[in-house]
Amino acid sequence: MDMLIKLYESAGNWATGDDRSHPEIVLRKPRGSEHTLLERWVEDCIAPIWLSEVRAALTNRPVTLFIALRDTDILGFACYDATARGFIGPIGVVESARNQGIGSALLLACLQDMRSAGYGYAIAGHVGAPDFFRRVAGAIEIPDSTPGFYAGMLR
Repeated sequence: MDMLIKLYESAGNWATGDDRSHPEIVLRKPRGSEHTLLERWVEDCIAPIWLSEVRAALTNRPVTLFIALRDTDILGFACYDATARGFIGPIGVVESARNQGIGSALLLACLQDMRSAGYGYAIAGHVGAPDFFRRVAGAIEIPDSTPGFYAGMLR
């Protein structure tokens, strides 16, 4: 199932990636010299299947991927315009850092970036956690969206 997120009604309601509930965690875009390390981290710590989308987001200009860091430890990432233009995700957080609001902060940072770039909507594709997207971003289900864009993808 795909979900739709309105970006134009959210002004002032979203974090910009500066999450004060976790001052030790920094959200930012990766630097060019960090791309290979980030790719390895995603492959080893999150899900190898998402590596293609991470690479696509890293080659976009500007980069369309945020990372969450504690000191120099990567805790999670989120990207957009990786699967297709206007699509948000994938989003991944290491198991030891889940349920701390990091995934929410990463999602909101991406959505704010998309809004700032002029997008009116974002699509969360092939959603595995619909309640997360509903709660954090007010996402709604797109009818008849399974498999939708993902039909016929190589696996």
